[in-house]
Amino acid sequence: MFQIDFSKVLQLLQFDKRDPLLFGSSLFLALFIGVLLVLFILDKYPKAKFLFLTLFSFYFYYKASNQMIWLLLTMAVVNYGLGVYIRKNSIQWIKRLLMLTGVLANLGALVYFKYTNFILSSISQFNNQPFEALPIIVPLGISFYVFKSISYVMDSYWEFFEEEHSFLDFVLYLSFFPSILAGPIDRATAFIPQLKNNPSTLLTKEDIGKALFLIVMGLMKKYVVADYIGLNLVDRVFDSPLRFTGVENLIALYGYALQIYCDFSGYTDMAIGIALLMGFRLMENFNYPYKAKSIAEFWRRWHISLSSWLQDYLFKPIQMSARSLKIFGNILAVAITFLLCGLWHGASWNFLIWGGLHAFFMIVSLLLKTPRKYLLEKSGLGKLKITGFVQTVIAFHLIMFAWLFFRLPDLNAVKEVLTQMITFFRPAVAPQFVEAYPVITVLIIAGYLLHFLPQKFYGACEGVVIKAPVIVKALIVTLAILIVTQFRFADMVPFIYFQF
Repeated sequence: MFQIDFSKVLQLLQFDKRDPLLFGSSLFLALFIGVLLVLFILDKYPKAKFLFLTLFSFYFYYKASNQMIWLLLTMAVVNYGLGVYIRKNSIQWIKRLLMLTGVLANLGALVYFKYTNFILSSISQFNNQPFEALPIIVPLGISFYVFKSISYVMDSYWEFFEEEHSFLDFVLYLSFFPSILAGPIDRATAFIPQLKNNPSTLLTKEDIGKALFLIVMGLMKKYVVADYIGLNLVDRVFDSPLRFTGVENLIALYGYALQIYCDFSGYTDMAIGIALLMGFRLMENFNYPYKAKSIAEFWRRWHISLSSWLQDYLFKPIQMSARSLKIFGNILAVAITFLLCGLWHGASWNFLIWGGLHAFFMIVSLLLKTPRKYLLEKSGLGKLKITGFVQTVIAFHLIMFAWLFFRLPDLNAVKEVLTQMITFFRPAVAPQFVEAYPVITVLIIAGYLLHFLPQKFYGACEGVVIKAPVIVKALIVTLAILIVTQFRFADMVPFIYFQF
């Protein structure tokens, strides 16, 4: 007779740092089906439904970050309280003081957990003294929910909320499980109003089809492309660059550019799809970024929720403050924004350099904007499709070069990779690589081809899923799970952006 071992079930549901609750896991699938069932039962009782969803979101975060759940709850209480006092106060200087207090408090938490050891280590290195890292645990997702908290406080100050909302509404916004660990960094002004309409009752056949399409795409991107390329190529080469030729290092760099896109956009696709199945609409986060013709366009297509956050809450305020400096004010705003963007990603000089490179590319483009426009118009090159193609190729390779600093642990590793590419390239190895690693080769080529296909192709595929009968939808999802199972490794690989 079949019996359930409740002790093992309880153990499975407890925190295990080796086994976080990832979207592609069988445990998450089982729990999410249960969540959908409970939400359906509670559909006519919005407050009970949102309370349950908040509790599950906190459980989801507990499975990822254990005791750090206290920080999330503390930040929810502090930021909601500040938001209420800011919105209710009519004295401008007090509102401003409360807003600045909220921003500094949130940044203080972020700096303490993410950057204390980096700052102390840098000081020790400067003074040529030994350093022992403090036992500070960095909570998963802190960069994301700190930014959500800051935007909430500042939007309260700017009076962007059309009506008041409850503490439960804000806590659900801050802790919402599809987006808490790696975004999108959606705004409270867009999320909280959805709660007024009892989201799940708004689901349509189109919403369900779109959600399933996004989830399937996300699963394939993450577990078929990103993880396979990462574990079998990128990690092996970049862990020991000097053991490989320059051409193998270059292939690994192309692989990493595809890996990080598929990993992060795959997570976003799944997050948006999962949220949509519950009736919530999260903001778009990726729009085929490698199609960009410039670095500026790349940032309008890559991690859109972060880009728009930085533009609204950092770049524009700096730009307005320095508007008397004209173009130099823009340069200053770009430099500060991208340097801080680099640091947001991690406490490392490599991340700072990565942000600095993007700032440099943007500033050069800004300075050359007028002569470049004049040249393209006078020569007629601006009207040629080949010009756009060349611009895309150049932009992509600048982005890919910057990814070196993002992926590698230190400047010495970057130097090793570049040294191999310059002094030990050996192009004759490329055909041998293709012969030895056919699956990786196919995945890289197919991944880039699919990325550069016209957007209407994906719209057509999404339309097929939306119009398909329920049985066909089920077969598509089942087939995707079977394919993922064939590619997935025994130990699931955490999403890259979980570390930020």
